[in-house]
Amino acid sequence: MIETIMRLLVSAGSVVVLVGVLWLVLTRTVLGRGFAVPLRAMFVKPETVSYPETPAQLQDRFHGRHQLNRYEDGLEKCIGCELCAWACPADAIYVQGADNTGEQRFSPGERYAEDYQINYNRCILCGLCIEACPTRALTMTNDYEISADSRDGLIWTKDMLLVDAPEGTYETPHTDREVRERGINYYGGLAVTLPDRKGGDFAPATVAKQQRAGAVVPGRQLPLVPSDTGATDTKTSD
Repeated sequence: MIETIMRLLVSAGSVVVLVGVLWLVLTRTVLGRGFAVPLRAMFVKPETVSYPETPAQLQDRFHGRHQLNRYEDGLEKCIGCELCAWACPADAIYVQGADNTGEQRFSPGERYAEDYQINYNRCILCGLCIEACPTRALTMTNDYEISADSRDGLIWTKDMLLVDAPEGTYETPHTDREVRERGINYYGGLAVTLPDRKGGDFAPATVAKQQRAGAVVPGRQLPLVPSDTGATDTKTSD
């Protein structure tokens, strides 16, 4: 009887020692911490996603497929400056610019992107290209379905990236006369938009800057927009 009890105690002690050694290995060694990850995953209930019938819901900040945007009248925002290509760390963007003409105008600037390609074999979806774009022509969507059956299929060209023309407009190119008749200030904000242009009220840049500061610092004396007589009034911001 005593021998049986002793054997049980020895067996229990061996189990305790074995568990203690295993715990030390899993928590105190690099190899053990690596094995601990799949061991924990063995006891987690798997998540089943019905893809593609039910696509995954992504965060709004997710960087997915690129797109080339247009202005409200259908002109392309891309001016062929190639800053996105220079900013790309993976050398995944190729841009070939060309000059606009009076009868064939694709963008409001002097140049436009005659050829635009993004190689998704290289692209790491970092978003540096959209940060470098001066006209917000290139942005990133939440679309992540960009797989293809071949390497060539992962090279997206301009016609694949460019969004459709807004309703009521038509595809580029337009003519200079048509663009002038619209009276749209494509690059100016409230501080530089002339009275005969669409996009905001005219005000000198220095005045607009002070007005924006007055909205943050109440009670500051701000000059109003100079009148036709050249006099400048002041007001107190609310």
